[in-house]
Amino acid sequence: MRWIYLIIFLVLSCVISCSRIAKYPGYKKAGFGIHYRLHKIGENPDKASPGDYITVNLEYRTIKDSLFFAGTRKLQVKIPDNEGSIDACFVMLAEEDSASFILLADDFFINTLKTALPAFIPAGGSVKINMELLEIQTEAEYENEKEAFLAWIDDFGDYEKVILNQFIASEELSVNPLPSGIFYLNLRPGAGKKVEPGDTLTIHYEGRFLNGKFFDSTIRRRQPFQFVYGTEWQVIKGLEEAIGMMHEGERSLFIMPSELGFGSQGSSTGIIPPFTSLIFEVEILKVSSSGKI
Repeated sequence: MRWIYLIIFLVLSCVISCSRIAKYPGYKKAGFGIHYRLHKIGENPDKASPGDYITVNLEYRTIKDSLFFAGTRKLQVKIPDNEGSIDACFVMLAEEDSASFILLADDFFINTLKTALPAFIPAGGSVKINMELLEIQTEAEYENEKEAFLAWIDDFGDYEKVILNQFIASEELSVNPLPSGIFYLNLRPGAGKKVEPGDTLTIHYEGRFLNGKFFDSTIRRRQPFQFVYGTEWQVIKGLEEAIGMMHEGERSLFIMPSELGFGSQGSSTGIIPPFTSLIFEVEILKVSSSGKI
């Protein structure tokens, strides 16, 4: 009889163990409740530490692998403080490493991004984050580089204002800038819902320099951009303000000074130079408070 109980116990143990392993096949479990899978390991073994500045490619995906954000960001690594902290993922990587991480969605959105859980992710669910760490700088290296760079381009700010004013004059724009410095030109009114924090947005946008040259276009890529409005690291500060004034169906053009774009450093990719005013044409295709991706 004891053998029967022993066999039942072993079978149940195997079932429980296998179910845990099969939850995220190919992933290993780390601290903070994170599951991870390494895709590539760089040559330098030194990993990022709290206080370092990193440049990283990020993708946010649902657990079923639907993409809802992608972008390159430069940011300072903080001490992980909750189970959904993306900083706990950063400190696991070295330069040129790439990996996928699965985090608890409630903690990631509420505690890390300081926003509501998107409607397309269930309470108690998880979120997948793909990342590729491009560069690590110590805080001292970052500050020294920033100080040297700002000293070199100390006069560029005034130059930008001259170029921006010349552009506005040459285009004979009759609209006045908003208090933030953004010029807002409504090209087609939208009759739909006004954008609010926490909404899931689907948009088309085209980014141009003042000379008309494109630097990014979802239309040319034939791939609308979808993201949760009001969360960190989604869009630059100027677009955050601009999109928040729009309605579903609206198409508008925004001219914004560099301090609302990529500032005195330019973009981490090098595509946007420092102190560069930008033009964005934005169309809100869909606004959803409770829709699904």
